[in-house]
Amino acid sequence: MLTIGMLGGMSWESSAQYYRLANEMVRERLGGLHSARCVLVSLDFAEVERLQSAGEWAKAGLLLAEAAQRVEAAGADLLLLCTNTMHRVAAEVEAAVGIPLIHLADATAAAVLAAGVRTVGLLGTAFTMEQSFYRDRLASHGLDIRVPSAEDRALVHRIIYEELCVGRVLASSRQQYRGVIERLVTDGAEGAILGCTEIELLIGAGDSPVPVFPTTRLHVAAAVERALIASG
Repeated sequence: MLTIGMLGGMSWESSAQYYRLANEMVRERLGGLHSARCVLVSLDFAEVERLQSAGEWAKAGLLLAEAAQRVEAAGADLLLLCTNTMHRVAAEVEAAVGIPLIHLADATAAAVLAAGVRTVGLLGTAFTMEQSFYRDRLASHGLDIRVPSAEDRALVHRIIYEELCVGRVLASSRQQYRGVIERLVTDGAEGAILGCTEIELLIGAGDSPVPVFPTTRLHVAAAVERALIASG
C-alpha cells in the first residue's frame, strides 16, 4: 500500500473527513484491521484565508508548496491538496514536489462523466465559482458548468466561511442550499458538484433532485484506488 500524503487544514473541519474517509475506504477494501498509510500536514487556515481575501495567490502558492514538500519528506508517495479553492495554486504545489498530485477537479470530472452527466452545477467558494482555474479544468473534460446567480454565490460563500469552516451545520442553511441547487436544475444542471470540501458536512444526496458529486469523497476514493493498485 502506498502512503497517501494530505495537505490540509483548509479548513480542518473537512481535512478530518479526508482522514476518516481514507481509513474507512481502505478497511472496506482490505477488511480486518487494515487502515490507510497516510501523512498529514495541516496549515493554519486563518493565514491562508487572509491571503485569499487579499488576492495574494503567489504568496499562498509559496506557502502551500513549502508545506507540500514537508508532506513528501514525511514519506508520502502521492499528494492530495485537501481543498477545492486552493487548487488555484495546484500548479505551484505540483512543481514543488516529486510525487504525483491527484487533482481534485480531475477526480470529480471522472465521476460526473461516469454518471452520464454533462451539464453540471457548481457550488463552492466565490473563488471556485467565479474564477476560471476550477471551472476550466472541469470544462477541459467536456463538461458544461453552470454556476449560481450572484446572490446565490454570495449566500453559498458566506455559509462556507461563517458556518461550515467553524463547525456550524445549520438546518436553515441546508434549506437555503437546497434552493440554490433547485435553481441550478432549473437552469439546466443535470447534477451538482459540491465543490467545496466543507459542503459535504451540510448537503447529501437526499438534498438534491439531481445526482450530487461530493468532491471530498471522490478525491479520497481516487487516492485510495491509486494507493492500492500501485502496491499490487
